[in-house]
Amino acid sequence: MLTMQYRIALPADYDMAIIRKRIADRGHFTDELPQLAFKAYLYADRQAPYAAARENRYAPFYLWRDPQGMNDFLGGAGFAGVIASFGRPIVQTWSAWQAETLPDLSIATHATCESVAIPERAALSTVRDTEHANLRADLDRGAVAAISAFDPTHWTALRFRLWRDITGLSGENVDIYQVGHISQPKH
Repeated sequence: MLTMQYRIALPADYDMAIIRKRIADRGHFTDELPQLAFKAYLYADRQAPYAAARENRYAPFYLWRDPQGMNDFLGGAGFAGVIASFGRPIVQTWSAWQAETLPDLSIATHATCESVAIPERAALSTVRDTEHANLRADLDRGAVAAISAFDPTHWTALRFRLWRDITGLSGENVDIYQVGHISQPKH
C-alpha cells in the first residue's frame, strides 16, 4: 500500500467556502476509484481554533491499495482538475507499514498528519515497531483510521490519523485538518 498527499497553501484571506464547495461538488467523483482504499478531502481554515492561525490549506490524503491506481489518478482527469485550479503541486508519497481503518470512515471529522525524521543510525525495523506502537495507542484513543508509513527519500516516518472529533488533538508539529468528505470504495 502507498499513501499520497499534496498540500496546497492558500492565501491568508482566501475564502475557504470555495474549498468546502469544491469538496461538496467533486468529492463523490472518487467514491468508486479503482485501487483506492480511501481518500480524505482535507482542509485547514486558519480562522478555526484548531489551526492556530497557521495557514489556509487544501490537502487531500490518499491510501492506495496498488501503485497503478495512484498512477492512473495522477495521469487522469481528476488530477488534471487540481492542476487547472491550483497548478501542479508536489505530491508526497510514502510506503505504508501499517494501515488500520474502520469499515466506514464517514464518521471522521478531523485528521492529523505528522512527519518525523528517522534518525540516521536507527534501525528501520526498530522505527517501524515504535510507529506500530504509536498507531495502536492512537486507535485505543479513538482514531477511526491510523496509518504509519515512511519515505526513504527523505527518511521520515508519517503518522496519519482520522478522528471522530477534535477533542484532545494538538501538537506543534502536527497538522490538523477538517474532513470535508471521505471516499471509501467498497471493493
